[in-house]
Amino acid sequence: MPRHFLRDDDLSAAEQAGVIDRAIALKARPFSEPVLAGPRAVAVIFDKPSTRTRVSFSVGVAQLGGYPLVIDAASSQLGRGEPIEDTTRVLERQAAAIVWRTFGQERIEAMASVSTVPVVNALTDEFHPCQILADLMTVKEHKGRLAGLTLAYVGDAANNMAHSYLLGGALAGLHVRVAGPASHQPDPAVVERAKQVAAEQGGSVLVTTDAAEAFAEADVLATDTWVSMGQEAEKAARSGADNPFAPFSLDDTALAQAAPDAIVLHCLPAYRGLEISASVIDGPQSVVWDEAENRLHAQKALLCFLLEASMPVRELTA
Repeated sequence: MPRHFLRDDDLSAAEQAGVIDRAIALKARPFSEPVLAGPRAVAVIFDKPSTRTRVSFSVGVAQLGGYPLVIDAASSQLGRGEPIEDTTRVLERQAAAIVWRTFGQERIEAMASVSTVPVVNALTDEFHPCQILADLMTVKEHKGRLAGLTLAYVGDAANNMAHSYLLGGALAGLHVRVAGPASHQPDPAVVERAKQVAAEQGGSVLVTTDAAEAFAEADVLATDTWVSMGQEAEKAARSGADNPFAPFSLDDTALAQAAPDAIVLHCLPAYRGLEISASVIDGPQSVVWDEAENRLHAQKALLCFLLEASMPVRELTA
């Protein structure tokens, strides 16, 4: 049976830790695991614009000895309305894995339901689990550990990053705090699942509308754009003077409330002066560029794990 990665808790805590450690090892020796030698193809499909996901998966598949088959969904039969299941049945016969950056979570779940090769969520409206693997790898690089640290995410608490920080952070044994306006809070089902996982792993979950409560003595501060893809029509309301996210800006005042050695994450693209100040993202406590690079290493480690866990893997070439 194929192992898919559709949301953060599709990995166990031990599997997540193994992927992160493997990613750190692959960063030191980029070509040491040619699991896609042949080369075998990995289909990488984009319903949404992308820079970091496109580059990191393309380079990563090549470094694993494979061939990235990058597909623009808008100009493929998916964009014309071909059923997801039909597209999947074509791709699985020619690719070792399928990576998809799309809209609703139900779309990638439909793909996984019929795929005989691993399906990877490269972003949906509900979750961004590959980004959180890279973020956790970055925290471990800079802090030496994950369990027991406090991570505060502020801003749009209803978006995919908030959901994935809740689940992925809880799996890693972090104390996860998520702060956002009352009008933009996380899915209660995700919060409940995160609390269950946190209790099992020795961490905790706090969801609040008080940014100061989240920032207080935190070891890691994180935020995301206030205008995610697909929300462009709301841009004026989300970035104007009266927008509800203004109290949750990650600036010097916020940073001063965190632990003195706190590090700062942002998954990019960043809008300086809105969700994060230039002095913070460009400052000495920012690890944003390590975080961006680590998408490459974390996703390589994830593909290695999924391919091995899904054996036997098709030996077809693209």
